[in-house]
Amino acid sequence: MSKHIIKDEHLISSYIQGSENSLNILINRHKSRIIAFIISKVKDRTLAEDIFQETFLKVINTLKRGKYNEEGKFVPWVMRIAYNLSIDHFRKIKKTKFVRSNDEFDVFNIIKDSSISKEDEMIKSRIISDLKSLIQYLPPAQKEVLKMRYYSNMSFNEIAENCNISINTALGRMRYALINLRKIIKNKGVVMSLD
Repeated sequence: MSKHIIKDEHLISSYIQGSENSLNILINRHKSRIIAFIISKVKDRTLAEDIFQETFLKVINTLKRGKYNEEGKFVPWVMRIAYNLSIDHFRKIKKTKFVRSNDEFDVFNIIKDSSISKEDEMIKSRIISDLKSLIQYLPPAQKEVLKMRYYSNMSFNEIAENCNISINTALGRMRYALINLRKIIKNKGVVMSLD
């Protein structure tokens, strides 16, 4: 039976029952259309690929938890997730942008509260240090993917190629790494937010 004859809902059902290849077929079937949709929103191919990967992380999480109930509407559902993640990206940018005046003198360019930035820097440094020590408790495959993603800033495509695994496996390892890291943090009594 050809891959293109199998309906999306059958592939989803097959994936939920444990067929990793079914998700690979779904991703490959709809990737170009979804990435084109994201590019139309964010106007940047690299960013679009990252949002696409985050989208499929959410898709995998939803499917694994048995929360998917959009039968026959897989692509619109995935596009809605991609759209929401694109909007989230712009919200984050908006929060971090500073208002700049024209060529006029701006007192805020001169006055800086260095105590706040040093304190923030120390807190960030401590969190990174704590996380690095907690990551050591993860299984090697999960640790490897997490380090590539966050410390080497690699895309999931690059991770998959580098580890000689499917993109679905890379996404799955990242998902389980974050789940396990949350458990480790909870067991160790560390107060930290992992979104």
